[in-house]
Amino acid sequence: MTDVTENPEMPEIPDAPETPETPEIDLAEALAAKDQEIAEMKDRLLRVMADGENTRRRLERDKAEATQYAVTGFARDMLAVAENLRRAVAALPADGFDNVRTGIEATERELLAIFGRQGISRIEITAGEPLDPNRHQAMLEVESDMDAGSVVAELASGWTMRDRLLRPAMVSVSRADG
Repeated sequence: MTDVTENPEMPEIPDAPETPETPEIDLAEALAAKDQEIAEMKDRLLRVMADGENTRRRLERDKAEATQYAVTGFARDMLAVAENLRRAVAALPADGFDNVRTGIEATERELLAIFGRQGISRIEITAGEPLDPNRHQAMLEVESDMDAGSVVAELASGWTMRDRLLRPAMVSVSRADG
């Protein structure tokens, strides 16, 4: 029998390089590092998903508000029509013009009914109530027996559309003694 190493037809196989054995601790550390990386990626994914959901909800809310308040500019313009109808009735002489008065009052009632269906309402003003900058605009100060800063009279109506102010009520307020 011949020795395999002496066989010239067979190439000699080099010895495999010696590899240091990887200690078990390095694998455990690598696994722990990958677990930490996976946990961080899951956290980032959840945060991105939550951010996307918040954005979707905000856009839906903005869309609903835009739809609900789309006519705000038009409504503001129509307030002048309502005020002018009221002025027209007030300017008519007491005698005669009954048919004109009736027609203007019917037109005003219809306009106010349309406003009501659209959520537009007049701000009710009571003399003596404190000035509220969210509902009133002080146009002038007058001498009065009321407390300083109290509403004395309404000069022009204020209007709201649902929960938003279309136009503040223009009022006169009592002057502070001084």
